[in-house]
Amino acid sequence: MSKPPVSPFDKAKIVAENRRARYDYFVEERFEAGIELMGTEVKALRGGEGSIAESYALVDGDEVFLINSSIPEYSHGNRMNHEPRRRRRLLMRGREIAKLHGAITRQGLTLIPLSIYFNTRGRAKIELALARGKKVHDKRETIKEREWKREQGRLLRHNNG
Repeated sequence: MSKPPVSPFDKAKIVAENRRARYDYFVEERFEAGIELMGTEVKALRGGEGSIAESYALVDGDEVFLINSSIPEYSHGNRMNHEPRRRRRLLMRGREIAKLHGAITRQGLTLIPLSIYFNTRGRAKIELALARGKKVHDKRETIKEREWKREQGRLLRHNNG
């Protein structure tokens, strides 16, 4: 299995990445969605804080929610600060949501976040992936492939240098 192509989304500043996602899942398709955030959440993200390591997305009726993502409280926030692990609504088109709902229910796929970033217009976006979970032997195969690529790079550097 080859590496997925470079993201077509316009990522000016990446805030949080889910690196484990590509190890635990086969990424089938990727989507970009907006995130409905409170003011202090935007400020915390601009400061480079936030984690999506154990999070996932859930289609609930005609809405999509990001569950278990963590955006720590903004350090200069007052009593109106946000709750760090609240459900955040994701902003997507109705047709995309229907497609995701169908894929999740019929094919047993999972909706996982790959990264949170700001685009060139300064909007907070999230890259979601429709993914299929890997079995243990698939993960071993991924490790073998990664180590072989690393070894190839070493051999090439050694022979050329």
